[in-house]
Amino acid sequence: MTGGRTEQGPAVLLLPGGAAACEGFFPGMPEALADDPGCRVIVHDRPGTGTSTEDGTLAGATAHLAALVGELGCGPVVVVGQSLGGAVATLLARDHPEVVAGLVLLDPTPVNDPAACARLERVMGVVATVTAVPPVRRLLAGLLRATMARERRRLRLRPDCAAAHERIAGSDIRVLARAVRGLAALSAGLREADLPRVPSVVVTADRAETDAVHRAHARLADAFGGTLVSWPGSTHNPQLDHPDETLAVVRELAGRVAAGR
Repeated sequence: MTGGRTEQGPAVLLLPGGAAACEGFFPGMPEALADDPGCRVIVHDRPGTGTSTEDGTLAGATAHLAALVGELGCGPVVVVGQSLGGAVATLLARDHPEVVAGLVLLDPTPVNDPAACARLERVMGVVATVTAVPPVRRLLAGLLRATMARERRRLRLRPDCAAAHERIAGSDIRVLARAVRGLAALSAGLREADLPRVPSVVVTADRAETDAVHRAHARLADAFGGTLVSWPGSTHNPQLDHPDETLAVVRELAGRVAAGR
């Protein structure tokens, strides 16, 4: 956990996407938040993700994180979650609202869209099956790395963000497939009306307003009583292609939480 010099800001819990390790996933953000507004930043890999050696499931994520915040004695916290981490943040706010002071969801997996989540889990299950064959796994992994390398060149990311983007491209597809197991059931059991009103910002990628994911993100923002934000040219990883804007959003929300607004 990174501590601020003055610790004037609230604690911030970072939740990366997929099953990625938290270290380095949000380039520069832990240090920047510790410096201003003086946040304690929790960099932690929950069981089943990142460098954790513990077994864990998506269904058990919120109980684990709530217990972690309690053990650290730093709650309630501002939760920053990208992709699947955004879905976990949403479920944490529903299941344990007492530990969540605010939310910044970065192009979150639309856990409030059961059809989309069922489709994602089904597709990843198929991918996991076909990649059990080593030649197929190597082929798909190579295609993913090549696709993301092209995107990296197009986006002209700053060096630390490019390095993080490259690490994501090297993710084990089978581990990612395991990470989304149970997503369909969790999504089917979520009602937007059950989500608490909490200071929040949902950052959605640059999509048409008619896009199903954009609409799901807009509903999440409405349910939390928060704001929907999108930046021209932003992708699924706004913390990498718009790092300064993302940091500004987190700082602003942390400031609101600290001020009790």
